[in-house]
Amino acid sequence: MKRLDMRDKVFKYAAETFGTEPEYLWSRLPDCAVLRRRDNDKWFAVIMDVKASKLGLSGQGKTDIIDIKCSPLMTGSLLGIKGIFPAYHMNKENWITVLLDGTVDEKQIMSLLDMSYELAGQSGSGKRLRTESKDWLIPAAPAMYDVEQDFRRDGTIIWKQTSNMIVGDTVYIYMAAPISAIMYRCEAVEVNIPYNYDDGKYRIKKAVKLRLVHRYSEDDMPLAKMKDFGVSAVRGARGVPNTLACELKRLCGK
Repeated sequence: MKRLDMRDKVFKYAAETFGTEPEYLWSRLPDCAVLRRRDNDKWFAVIMDVKASKLGLSGQGKTDIIDIKCSPLMTGSLLGIKGIFPAYHMNKENWITVLLDGTVDEKQIMSLLDMSYELAGQSGSGKRLRTESKDWLIPAAPAMYDVEQDFRRDGTIIWKQTSNMIVGDTVYIYMAAPISAIMYRCEAVEVNIPYNYDDGKYRIKKAVKLRLVHRYSEDDMPLAKMKDFGVSAVRGARGVPNTLACELKRLCGK
C-alpha cells in the first residue's frame, strides 16, 4: 500500500472530518488545490508547492505548503514555531503558511486546519445558510459539568454553541478523561440562543439546546476505538467522519 504523504493526509482528514474534497482551480497550477467549506464556499486552506527560496529556505527545489486561516491574535506566537511562516500569497494578518515536509507535526497541522475551518465559518455578509443536517462531535469535561444530571431532569441540556449548527443536526457528546468515550447522541432542537455568561474563565454568548436521543455505554465508542475511524482527539466542536457516524448510528439501532 502506498504511504500517504502529508498533502494526502490533509486531503483525507478534510474529507473525513468536513466532507470537503480538494478543488484544482487553475490549469497553469495543476498542483495547487483549495479546500472550501460546503456551507458558505469560503476557503479554509490552499495547498501548493513553491520554491523553497520563496520562503527564505536554502535549496533550489520545491516544497509542499499549506496556507491556513489564523486568528490575528495567534499569528505572532505561531510564527515562532519551526516550519510556520508568514502567509505566502495570502493576507499575512489572517493567514499563515505551514510546511508539509514533516517539519511540523501532523497533529498540529490538523489542529490548525480545524481552527481554519471554524474561522472560515464565521458570520459574513456573503454567507450562505446551510439547510442540510450535519453530524457534530463536541467534548465535555466530567469534572466541570454533570451532563447526566441535566439529561435526567428533562432530557435536554443547554450547551455553548461554537459552530454553525442548525435545528435537526445530530450532536455526539464525547466525555473526556477519566471516561474518554462518546456517551450521548443528541439532536439540536433550538440554536443561536442568546446566552450571557462569563465567569472570567469561561464565556458563552450563544447556546444550543440539545435533546437526548440515545445513551451509549463506555465500551461502545471509547477513544481507542475512535482512532480506528480517524478521530484521535476531540478539542472542540468538529464534524464527524462518515465512517464513524455510520458506526454510531448502527450502535443505537439507527
